[in-house]
Amino acid sequence: MEKTTGGRRTKVARVIDEYGLTGIGEQLEVAWTGETGERTSLRDLADEFNEAVLESALQDVGSTPMEFEVSGTYEAIFDGSEADGTRARRRLEREGVDVDVLESDFVSHQAVHTYLKRDRDASLPDDDGNRRERKLESIEKLQGRLTAVTESALSSLVAAEELDHDDYDVLVDVRTVCPECGADRPISDLLRRGRCTCST
Repeated sequence: MEKTTGGRRTKVARVIDEYGLTGIGEQLEVAWTGETGERTSLRDLADEFNEAVLESALQDVGSTPMEFEVSGTYEAIFDGSEADGTRARRRLEREGVDVDVLESDFVSHQAVHTYLKRDRDASLPDDDGNRRERKLESIEKLQGRLTAVTESALSSLVAAEELDHDDYDVLVDVRTVCPECGADRPISDLLRRGRCTCST
């Protein structure tokens, strides 16, 4: 539930209204507090929010982008090379998006935190969970994001006729090697066990 404040509106609240992002405030709160069992970092929430803003801006000019196109464009602007960022901005301009306004409406993770605390009166639960499980959840989330970025890159290369097809299976596997016995195992096995079998 949004909290009524007498002071200045937060940037996130303003952007939500301007882009018609109904329901995203609750989504941010649930993801940040971990109500569904897994917490999402403020930085990831800011990225997800900004992608929603980008998608809304494209819809406003009559475009119906696929999810991977929105994610790929956003990645190009913020994490790609200068050339990739320039191409992404030009594509948006050709679609009719005012890129300067769009980028000024993107938010930082600090802005998301301010919104959650001030407008939604949200707070994190007591830190009494399993630290290893939380760390593993973070690693698995990053693996999932890397997989999505890779799949988006493959699709972009196919569209540019620089790759034959995009239905390759993408596997992201994080493993650990024990310095004592040389055992090679998935990071999930090590974190859930808490130690290598050679130390038991």
